[in-house]
Amino acid sequence: MDKEALASRKKLIRAQTEREILQSLDHPFLPTLYTHFETEKLSFLVMEFCPGGDLHALRQRQPGKFFPEHAARFYVAEVLLALEYLHMLGIIYRDLKPENVLVREDGHIMLSDFDLSLRCAVSPTLVKSSNLNSESKNSGNCVQPSCIEPSCVIQPSCFGPRFIGKSKKDKKSKPKSEIHNQVTPLPELIAEPTNARSMSFVGTHEYLAPEIIKGEGHGSAVDWWTFGIFLYELLFGRTPLKGSGNRATLFNVVGQPLRFPESPTVSFAARDLIRGLLVKEPQHRLAYRRGATEIKQHPFFQSVNWALIRCASPPEVPLPFMMHDGGAAGPTAAAGRVVDVKPSGNYYEIDFF
Repeated sequence: MDKEALASRKKLIRAQTEREILQSLDHPFLPTLYTHFETEKLSFLVMEFCPGGDLHALRQRQPGKFFPEHAARFYVAEVLLALEYLHMLGIIYRDLKPENVLVREDGHIMLSDFDLSLRCAVSPTLVKSSNLNSESKNSGNCVQPSCIEPSCVIQPSCFGPRFIGKSKKDKKSKPKSEIHNQVTPLPELIAEPTNARSMSFVGTHEYLAPEIIKGEGHGSAVDWWTFGIFLYELLFGRTPLKGSGNRATLFNVVGQPLRFPESPTVSFAARDLIRGLLVKEPQHRLAYRRGATEIKQHPFFQSVNWALIRCASPPEVPLPFMMHDGGAAGPTAAAGRVVDVKPSGNYYEIDFF
């Protein structure tokens, strides 16, 4: 990032905030900041290279320029877990779109770009524990409701599914399907920064939530609106409320109802999830109170094994990246974010303060 350009745009504080956010992250679907350093003119952040490019470019290469539903489910499920983790840290992302979702070399995703993110206070609460024995409950490994520090570690032992052992009195063997269903319910953790409020006008026109456009103040619910737009675009190849220009798009977001095209064919569950997310009043929007927990329980994700999602087979694995004589010209190479209004695929991003 060009430090002089950042200073001229009054972006130095935002660049510092992004670096601090990256330093706090430890999640399989979020970047790892290996190091950062500066020269006289430039500031560098060194992160993992993603040879698969971004989901916008990958969508453009799909037949019809949209993903089949099973592929869209894979990508949005991993993005959902990334957003859930960010909200647990008190980070409202505010810039979800296919360009910011990169594809790692194994085909799984990495949510990138935090220069528009908002940091706020959050108080994670365990609302339903699993049916573990008292020894496990008292072991001290489970997350404490009072823990709000980014360094807080949630032990995997709290959340791993446990199969109920067969009683010695059972002489008949049980069908595999029945055994498979004998998994201790996972605990429910609500870590949604519902009290956060910002008056900033930030984001991408086609993804802006109505409350941002109307200047009413916004919180974490804006991420669930953009999550709905994101899912819609992956499934239909376009965003639902785009107008003839940026101004028309903003009017559509605030005033036009949600409509679905006749093709491609999308399941009722997918449409129902999108309807629940694209509710213009944030207090009535899916996940407004309980966050990602509500979305994960939706029938659209019924086939997703959340505990083993990292072991799921990706829809597509990138080809090995090749170095060229003129230097690495990889799909994720990009200039630093140093301007307020800039082209980004089919979008324009805005950042007004």
